Amino acid sequence: MNISKGTYKARRQALMSSLPEGTVLIVRTGSLCTRNNDCDYEFRPHSSFFYLSGFPEPEAYLIIDSAGESTLATLPKDPEKEQWDGFRYGVQGSIDLFGVDHAIELDELDDYVALKLNGASNIAILFADEFLRDQAYAWVDDLRGRARMGAIAPTNVIDASLFVEELRLRKDNEEVEIMEAAAQISVKAHIQAMKTVTPGMLEGELEAELNYIFMKNGSRNPAYSNIVASGANACVLHYIKNDERIEDGDLVLIDAGCELGCYASDITRTFPANGKFSEPQAKLYQLVLDAYHSGLKELQVNNPYDAFHKAAVLTLTEGLVELGLLSGSVDELIESNAYREFYMHNTGHWLGLDVHDCGRYKINGEPRLLEEGMVLTIEPGLYVSKDNDNVAKQWRGIGIRIEDDVLIKQSGPYVLTHGLAKEIDEIEALMAS
Repeated sequence: MNISKGTYKARRQALMSSLPEGTVLIVRTGSLCTRNNDCDYEFRPHSSFFYLSGFPEPEAYLIIDSAGESTLATLPKDPEKEQWDGFRYGVQGSIDLFGVDHAIELDELDDYVALKLNGASNIAILFADEFLRDQAYAWVDDLRGRARMGAIAPTNVIDASLFVEELRLRKDNEEVEIMEAAAQISVKAHIQAMKTVTPGMLEGELEAELNYIFMKNGSRNPAYSNIVASGANACVLHYIKNDERIEDGDLVLIDAGCELGCYASDITRTFPANGKFSEPQAKLYQLVLDAYHSGLKELQVNNPYDAFHKAAVLTLTEGLVELGLLSGSVDELIESNAYREFYMHNTGHWLGLDVHDCGRYKINGEPRLLEEGMVLTIEPGLYVSKDNDNVAKQWRGIGIRIEDDVLIKQSGPYVLTHGLAKEIDEIEALMAS
């Protein structure tokens, strides 16, 4: 399941057409990162570089000149290096398999860039890449030093980030297919966890079940560090220790999703370790589930991005008042952010090549309108600290989050992570099986 060469070419063309005339774009994939001594972490390409090229190797550069021709600068074929570190595509493989117009070896990069920049008006890079930013200014300065020989250096170094991010924000059919496949692998992993959990297990044992299903179904890595949080640990939003024992009566919150073809999935489910919600757990869980359904209804084309968050907050706040965890006017509690004692994050985020994907949430200071092809998470939650003496003891130490991945469509929201239980009776039935 791959993105076609034609799609990558169309992305590059779309990006260049959005940049000022006379611009040369240069994007870098990144370098290997040392884990310890001479051992490196597994390489993952920079998301925007991968979006434009599909090229998976480290140290590479993508250059697109002002005429729209694309070039990959890559590591050369080297049988000795490949014996140790694995296959390289090299120059010819880069052209044949990735649809670029040209390819060069890395040691030709400086001279090649100088040739392409000479006479160009602008050089565009991703400003967050500090290494490339320094290179870009050095390339421009070098050309300026050759002015007496007739060289003409670009007058502007511009940030291409927003232009790339706007393209990445809207997913095409090939991307959606990969993302749904990743989502469904993650669904299988969460089902495995629900069926496997037993009081007395370590959280890490349950995490091992997730990773097993990920890899067994073709995903090499999680999209982010797995969260397997039992009991009060679920009130820590980014808990990743995953090393405590799961006790009878605990809720277990798992926030985990696999990565497939560099695309992320992101699911959270909360379920009872012993297979049965207690009454206080069930009441808070149902409230979060009601907020989920309230928010999901708002994920419609042309709705403001923040509409689903506002709907979830309203439902949660009304429920917290009804259960006695908050008191006062619902409107005033929302206005004063009093609900944030129990719900301190937003109800979702963009999803794509990054789990917290790129793309602006506001345009000209206003929430942007949802469009077909956008993918985002919906993830309301409630977290009652075990140390919160302001609420009845029955609520303390309960953390709950429910999260799915949603594609915005003209026909309404489409849940990519379909098929995973979230109603109380469905979860209990699944665990009983």
